[in-house]
Amino acid sequence: MPKTTHKYTNGEVTIVWKPDSCIHSTLCWKGLKEVFNPAERPWIKPDGAATQQIIEQVRKCPSGALSYFMNNEEGKDIIAEKAELLNIEIAANGPILIKTECVIQHSNGTTETKKGTTALCRCGQSSNKPYCDGTHRKAGFAG
Repeated sequence: MPKTTHKYTNGEVTIVWKPDSCIHSTLCWKGLKEVFNPAERPWIKPDGAATQQIIEQVRKCPSGALSYFMNNEEGKDIIAEKAELLNIEIAANGPILIKTECVIQHSNGTTETKKGTTALCRCGQSSNKPYCDGTHRKAGFAG
């Protein structure tokens, strides 16, 4: 559980940042630098963009270090929309198994939707990255 939690609000939405959970993916500030700018203090400025833009950007956080909740008219907190539960399994000496429909965004910008179980390479030896092709067995991967 994070030791520190910071909250930033524009009156309509409150951004919650848990720095101990951050994996520094940079997705937040590379997508909405008007709100998320690590070169400035405070680094989160919720007045920098529209509420919907902020929500869309926060939802991209892969670690959950960023989340949000909506404020009601009196300024009291209301429960935020929760992310869908994702079932991921780390196979012994094998791949990462995503056991639900998912969208894979490749480094070249293309995306594809995968249904059922998707096996992602964990050993780094696959000829079909990011997907597992079973090479971990020949490579003697342990992990």
